[in-house]
Amino acid sequence: MYLSRLILPAFLLAVLVGVRPAGAGTEAAAAAPAGVSIEDFQYLDTSGEPVDQTAAHEKRLSAFMAALRRDVGADKRYQLTPAGQADAKFKVVGGVQKTSTLVQWARVAVIDTAAKKVLFEKLYTFRGDNDEAWDRAEAFLAREVIAALGTPAPVALAVFDFELEDMTAASGSTLGASDVSYLAETTGGVRDVLSQSGRYRIVDVGSASGEAAKARALRDCGGCEVAIAKELGADQSLIGVVRRVSRTEYTLGFQLRDARTGAVLARGDSGLRLGADYSWKRGAVRLISDRLIESQQAEGAAKR
Repeated sequence: MYLSRLILPAFLLAVLVGVRPAGAGTEAAAAAPAGVSIEDFQYLDTSGEPVDQTAAHEKRLSAFMAALRRDVGADKRYQLTPAGQADAKFKVVGGVQKTSTLVQWARVAVIDTAAKKVLFEKLYTFRGDNDEAWDRAEAFLAREVIAALGTPAPVALAVFDFELEDMTAASGSTLGASDVSYLAETTGGVRDVLSQSGRYRIVDVGSASGEAAKARALRDCGGCEVAIAKELGADQSLIGVVRRVSRTEYTLGFQLRDARTGAVLARGDSGLRLGADYSWKRGAVRLISDRLIESQQAEGAAKR
């Protein structure tokens, strides 16, 4: 679709390249309304209708943008800043595409300019090309944008491959094919549940450097994963370990660190001998869900 390929990516690229981190005094101004810049949306008509409706579309788009700014500005938590102003904390960008007589698409994104992160991006469809249809679309999008502005930016998290610490007498230095497969499933399951929580954006660790990472020995490198995660552009790092107690029993552990300071933010251990190797994924997902995701949600609720 033209809108998804052309309109918004260009907006996002221009905005993300142009933003700059917040300067000194940001913390002192935390209680002040956050600045929001709503950029003019682009409009694209690919319906192929014989009648030129450019003037009508320009008029409706102008009214749409004015209403969107009015509705977002009515929320006292935010203060509208002129479009294109560099020091706005948030930018809202988007576009509308008419694909047929009765169908239009709208794509909108909300960007945290200080963190250089997309908080929210979504594609909507609405029917009709008259004032009423545009008004309904604007009212709905305004609610979605306001909700997105209150959502914290996801944390960029480097989840390194889970490692196996084999404590059995028959253990060797080389992982078996089944161990490699089960570890990959475990890592994939943990990345999925963290991503689905909405609190994290998973950073690709495929290019991770260092012998410890390549040898799956981050658990013994004294926190070297922190520097690797920072180099990859992550805010935090997570390593996980499967400890094989016997051929049918294992325990699990994980550790979360701040990629800037190296501070341990969270850790968890199953503390139990749980089943066989085919249960590694299930156990790891449960541990991460209980000890990291749900505990953070509980802390957030308590603060509110």
